[in-house]
Amino acid sequence: MASKALLLKEEGNRYFQEGNYKEAEIQYTRAIQKDPTNPKLFTNRASARIRLQAWDSCIDDCIKSIELEPANLKAYYLLAQAQLALHHPNEALSSAMTAYEECLKSPYNPSTSMVSSLVLQAKKEKWEAKERERIRRRSEMLRELELALKRNADDEFQSLEQRIQNGEVSESEGADERQEVESETDRKIEELWLLFEASDPANMARREIPDYMIDNISFEIMHDPVTTKNGQSYDKSTILEHLRRSETDPMTRQPLRHADLRPNLALKQACEEFLENNGWVVDW
Repeated sequence: MASKALLLKEEGNRYFQEGNYKEAEIQYTRAIQKDPTNPKLFTNRASARIRLQAWDSCIDDCIKSIELEPANLKAYYLLAQAQLALHHPNEALSSAMTAYEECLKSPYNPSTSMVSSLVLQAKKEKWEAKERERIRRRSEMLRELELALKRNADDEFQSLEQRIQNGEVSESEGADERQEVESETDRKIEELWLLFEASDPANMARREIPDYMIDNISFEIMHDPVTTKNGQSYDKSTILEHLRRSETDPMTRQPLRHADLRPNLALKQACEEFLENNGWVVDW
């Protein structure tokens, strides 16, 4: 049965590489039926489902894969992506951080930079959600208008699901149409926020930390940045802690020693000035 499952997996891989994600999902499902104990089959199907924007099904596959293989970097990475797509940044940050910790266990993992970017994205979206709630509390009109846009999108999604069930549009066409509705709704909401920010910049503007000030290990603003020989900056305390575990650059995976670190004085001054003028950073 396991050999048959592998053949079906290879068939699914072929469809996946061709961009036929629906057929890939079908082949991976058949493979799982032959061998439901293989965690990689579930992450393969999750990869297809994430491209079909079947977020809930993707999450189910990731959770099952993690049950079968707890230290499953790919499953946590896909899980975080699906959770972000469903606007669950807290859960996504937890999943992405777990994937990142798994990356750091291997001194030469090529996925570290990619996973690090996902952690930062999740953290920023978590902060963005808090910021939006803070600003909504200041404007009842903004809250009502945003809810109206989201209700309109939900109505369109329900209508689309009915058309798919009636066979009026295919699953792939429905996924494309859903993406268009989501993108258009996001664009309208962003325009709405920009209008309100312009009307009251002191209270309505969203607060953000520049990416270059954020440490790629702790994902906090740097207090004492140092630079590696490859030009990558980290907070001194976090990179020294990392080097105690592994003498490699966590992003490039190249050899790195304490003696290779140099103070980044310009960045340190910029971070200090930002912290001085933005006390809210402690909550980021």
